[in-house]
Amino acid sequence: MHLKGCGGGGCLRAQITSAMSSVSGPDLAEAPEERCFLSTAEAAALERELLEDYRFGRQQLVEWCGHASAVAVTKVFPLPAHSRKQRTVLVVCGPEQNGAVGLVCARHLRVFEYEPTIFYPTRSLDPLHRDLTTQCEKMDIPFLSYLPTEVQLINDAYRLVVDAVLGPGVEPAKVGGPCMRALATLKLLSIPLVSLDIPSGWDPETGGDAEDGLRPDVLVSLAAPKQCAGRFSGRHHFVAGRFVPDDVRRKFALRLPGYTGTDCIAAL
Repeated sequence: MHLKGCGGGGCLRAQITSAMSSVSGPDLAEAPEERCFLSTAEAAALERELLEDYRFGRQQLVEWCGHASAVAVTKVFPLPAHSRKQRTVLVVCGPEQNGAVGLVCARHLRVFEYEPTIFYPTRSLDPLHRDLTTQCEKMDIPFLSYLPTEVQLINDAYRLVVDAVLGPGVEPAKVGGPCMRALATLKLLSIPLVSLDIPSGWDPETGGDAEDGLRPDVLVSLAAPKQCAGRFSGRHHFVAGRFVPDDVRRKFALRLPGYTGTDCIAAL
């Protein structure tokens, strides 16, 4: 799949250039050509730029990404007038940064008058994760103690599921058995699935496991799309990167759709 606004040849050249980047990071001086996707090394370099040069805080970035992810959910699944079930959302969180984004997403969905429930089987000891968990608990967002293995129970109880289990660079083996069993269950659902940044389990570079892994209906790319997003074939793809300064976008030669008005997401 090619993103709108990006010529197929330009995207292909950008991906080839990214694949030839050194392991230590992208050589931006030698790769000025505009691109649609970022490699894992480029995405890490962009985040370092925001954290070290612009002095944004990690909590700021997680908050922006989680809020934008919740907004994307509201765009695709607006609140109905009456049905209570149509408000229910299951947010499945992992122990790394994507899980933190999922916790923020759940909190904002609650503010937007949805009814989120969180499944967070492997809790991180990181202070940020603990703080975000406390915020959700204080807002009376329920946490599941287990995820039903009977898939139809989940289909019947929720309108959609948010996948915030694994992010780029997170090895599935590192997150533990409970998260992996949750992903196995998510593969079998018939209700819509929204993945944050990348579909959990996909190789962020090649999209490996795209055929046999999760197949989300909606993808919300955080900051900028990763290379594996080229294999996304779902209904809606958004980028949540309004917070990325123009200078950083130019430095990484990103060509993405503009944001309308005060929107924090843009459709691709």
